[in-house]
Amino acid sequence: MSCPREEREELEKILVGPYGVRAADSKGREHPEEECAVRTCFQRDVDRITHSKSFRRLKHKTQVFLQPEGDHYRTRLTHTLEVTRLARTVARALRLNEDLCEAIGLGHDLGHTPFGHAGERALNLIYPGGFKHYEQSLRVVDVLERDGQGLNLCYETRMGILNHTHGAPDDTREATVVRLCDRIAYINHDLDDSIRAGILTADAVPERIRRECGERNSERINAFVTDLITNSRGGEIRMSDEMWSTFQFFHSFMYSDIYTNPVAKGEESKVEGILRMLYDHYTAHPEKLPEDFGGIIEREGVERAAVDYISGMTDSYAMEKFGEIYIPFAWTVK
Repeated sequence: MSCPREEREELEKILVGPYGVRAADSKGREHPEEECAVRTCFQRDVDRITHSKSFRRLKHKTQVFLQPEGDHYRTRLTHTLEVTRLARTVARALRLNEDLCEAIGLGHDLGHTPFGHAGERALNLIYPGGFKHYEQSLRVVDVLERDGQGLNLCYETRMGILNHTHGAPDDTREATVVRLCDRIAYINHDLDDSIRAGILTADAVPERIRRECGERNSERINAFVTDLITNSRGGEIRMSDEMWSTFQFFHSFMYSDIYTNPVAKGEESKVEGILRMLYDHYTAHPEKLPEDFGGIIEREGVERAAVDYISGMTDSYAMEKFGEIYIPFAWTVK
């Protein structure tokens, strides 16, 4: 008698088309495990990521705005959920593996630092080995989670996470979908948050974007996703030439007018100093690092352990530890 997992794997022969990755065809895990009777391997990856500590911490990590005043600004967690939902929509329409898209989408930003990309840039300058959030995301699932055991995810999930920023020649179609949906999500929701923050008005959005994508956030996202689905055929995941040109224009506008805007980035000048002082403290006093980083210190050195610890912090926790270490007790306000 077949189990639910086997029934699902049989169903995937119908639901997942010739260009998708069926769970039964996965290249597997670095450390082989007995299969679950209920879930496919990619479903298990989704669950492992969702129940991880690093996933829960995303709710308190900056997306674009540091310490925004208001309840409706995106965080790294809400960004992750938006990317994942878009990717599943595209995957279903193109008969790709939705579960693999979900696993990659949920895990792609696990390695992000506190204070958003400002934190990533700071750690890249501070740590001699350099720091890239996509490499750290893979390190989180391979090494840091489960007290150093890692999540032992499937090869396809791991490579999708690693390559979600720049892509790779051997990407699965599911990985390509997540990479494009990541970009679609962040330029649109960052624009939406910028309008909410008063950095620009809806009327200040370039006429080309409003004309070709829509006036509202939902219209713009729908325009990109619909075009992506319509023009992806024969295993090639792509937008039309016209929409891709508009997307690139939109992306450039966000970098020129939002991501470098002095109002949006007013606090970022403080980030490098905070993270550098934390790094200096923990490298000078490795005994202050949590006990579960002891193995990393032994294998890879205290600098690597300090970066792993700091990059995993939420914005508020980084500030809390900075205050404990560097602000005299007598100066604290009660």
